[in-house]
Order: sequence, then structure tokens, then C-alpha cells
Amino acid sequence: MTVLRIDPAAPEPPYEQLRGQLVAQIGSGELAAGTRLPTVRRLAEELGLAPNTVARAYRELEQAGVLETRGRGGTFVALSRDELVRSAHEAALSFVARLRELGVPDAEAPGYLSAALRA
Repeated sequence: MTVLRIDPAAPEPPYEQLRGQLVAQIGSGELAAGTRLPTVRRLAEELGLAPNTVARAYRELEQAGVLETRGRGGTFVALSRDELVRSAHEAALSFVARLRELGVPDAEAPGYLSAALRA
């Protein structure tokens, strides 16, 4: 796992920075399915974050199906790269379908995506 870095001056909150970096490492294949991640407490100490910040990133990734927690066994990468790509594609299709339901022209979709990524 590449060193994770949190930029306190970044506009994104720390949990979102952490979440994004983990997704990028999983998407690149650097973190393979089945890889055990550091405990919440250990990663929080390494990054200088509150444990709740790391727990929130892990929880959101677990809800998205990217990570899985095996009780006291730890937190693991749940998706292979192919599964991640498929899930991301499905999310993009859902996003486009919803915008079309709302009557948003396709040309305006990237603007909404950019705004959501900044939020």
C-alpha cells in the first residue's frame, strides 16, 4: 500500500481524501481483493487523524461494497479491480439515468459530476 497522505489545507474533508486514495489504490490494483487494511486506530495514528475520521472512510467504503469488515478479524478489500470497474460503471449509468429523468441535457452532466466531486 502506497503511503496515504492527508492534506489539511485541501477543500475535501480528511475522511473523503482517505476514501478517495483507498479507492484509487484498489482501482489501480495496488490493493488487491482480500488485502487486510490497518486497524482504524493504527491508521488514525499514522495519519494524525481522529479514529472517527478513519472509521467514517472505512464505513462509507464498506457501504459501497469496496471494503468488508470481518468482525475482530479486520477490514479487507472486497472488490477485485474488475468488480470495482463494473461497480463504477453501474454507478455512472445510474447517475446518467437519473439526470435524464430530471430532464438535464447530457452536455450539462459533466458539470454536475464535477460539482459533486468537489462537494
